[in-house]
Amino acid sequence: MGMGSLTRARALRGLPALIGELGGDGSEMLARFRLPEAAVDGADPDALVPTRSVARVLETAAAELDCADLGLRLAERQGPEVLGPLAVAVQNSATLGDALDCASRYLYVHSPVLTVAAVPDPERVAGVTGVEYGSTEPLPPHVADLGTGVLHRIVGLLAGGAYGLRSVHLPHPALAPEQRYRDFFGAEVRFERPAALLRVPADLLRRPLDGDQTVRAIAIEYLETHFDRPGRRVTDRVRTAVDRSLGTGPVRVGSVARLLRVHPRTLQRHLAAEGTTFEEIVDEARRDVAERLITRTDLPFTQVAAMVGLAEQSVLTRAARRWFGMPPRALRKAGRPVDTAVVPE
Repeated sequence: MGMGSLTRARALRGLPALIGELGGDGSEMLARFRLPEAAVDGADPDALVPTRSVARVLETAAAELDCADLGLRLAERQGPEVLGPLAVAVQNSATLGDALDCASRYLYVHSPVLTVAAVPDPERVAGVTGVEYGSTEPLPPHVADLGTGVLHRIVGLLAGGAYGLRSVHLPHPALAPEQRYRDFFGAEVRFERPAALLRVPADLLRRPLDGDQTVRAIAIEYLETHFDRPGRRVTDRVRTAVDRSLGTGPVRVGSVARLLRVHPRTLQRHLAAEGTTFEEIVDEARRDVAERLITRTDLPFTQVAAMVGLAEQSVLTRAARRWFGMPPRALRKAGRPVDTAVVPE
């Protein structure tokens, strides 16, 4: 798993103590795989370790300590806190579906090889959906047990208890007696399936959460500005920052560069290497937002101009002629029927 990828060390939180309770030496076991014990137990919350080492220490500990349910036992000791700052954004989402979407978008902060997503029910039962825990590489059995177990605990915590889990799929044969799995999940567990997933009621994803949207926005901004998505272009990071800044004041390269923690000239060089400029990104962002506001709302054009950071309606008119070949009024008439319910805050 992950010859070159890195995972947050807190993915193994609680493992040294668990190994000790099983009669082993947790410190020695971690040292054998060059895993810093202080990082595993949270002294350095951002510490990264090789993903392969995380998998190998779990599989080795389970074998040497003859503990077939090691992954489940470790999952019983973990919760959202292993996700670090991502947990704040997840727990303050508006609905469980939003929480899942947030986890899906930012799980790379925890590990670039892991994925979580809503998928169609593999058993094709009406009213049921799957929540899949996966990886870009094959999941070792104890890693699958740990990850699926922690996912189950987080969903239960967000839902406030039992959440109607129909059954669980795991991609490997049963490592421990099947009753142990049923006791842990509180539902039937089916083995040697194509993917690890929880089968849940489809309406579970619409369940509202008591989250704080301001806290969530702050957490997402932190994730966006402090952690680089694998393969993500500088252009994409700048566009995200510009989208959040439109309408709140002048959008300047200096302020965006500070947000992304680079010098403005360095930022401009990166953008030039990707074939664009800061000014082009701002112009595209204004065009996209203006088109949406003009064609999907009945907001006054003076307000549309302000919301895309333009000084007055006449500037919006000139920009619309350049962007769309027609003034705002003609674009609104030619666009989709106005839906006043879609006016953004």
